[in-house]
Amino acid sequence: MDAVEALLTRVSPLRLGSESPEGVALDNILNAGLRAPDHGRLRPWQFLLVRGEARNRFGTVLEEALRRREPAVTERVLQAEREKPLRAPLIVIVAASIREDSKVPPIEQQLCAGAAAQNMLIAAHAQGFGGFWRTGAAAYDAYVKQALGLKPADAIVGFLYLGNVAAPGPAKQPDASGVVKEWTGNN
Repeated sequence: MDAVEALLTRVSPLRLGSESPEGVALDNILNAGLRAPDHGRLRPWQFLLVRGEARNRFGTVLEEALRRREPAVTERVLQAEREKPLRAPLIVIVAASIREDSKVPPIEQQLCAGAAAQNMLIAAHAQGFGGFWRTGAAAYDAYVKQALGLKPADAIVGFLYLGNVAAPGPAKQPDASGVVKEWTGNN
């Protein structure tokens, strides 16, 4: 699959199966992340791989974080939170290690990590795997960051769920009208 085809055909699948990218396929995905645009060449990203039994331990972290944020939460909601990491055989947590001492603003460092995440999703798709990007309150939670070994100033930009496609996402091409506009300077 060429690059343009990968970009134009990637969608977030509705459901992932139990096969995760491994070996060369996983190396390609991670190396694609490392090729993201990087203002200042700071390499501000970290990629944390969560697979196997670690998914259950991560689920426990998500559950505890939710319990701390919302003490009155129901057991059913806690269980759903605990099971989120089981949606895929591999989760790549993409974080930006913010360097406050840099001339590059923190938002640009986060955008670099976001571009790395996008590159990884495209690379997964190009190799026949599916992936979807999630955040939610857990991505901004101090307890979650601490449990993952991240610093308070670090930013989780996404949880990338990766695996083989069990149920494809929408095939309809998005409509660019209303999004793409010509600016002439005369408006």
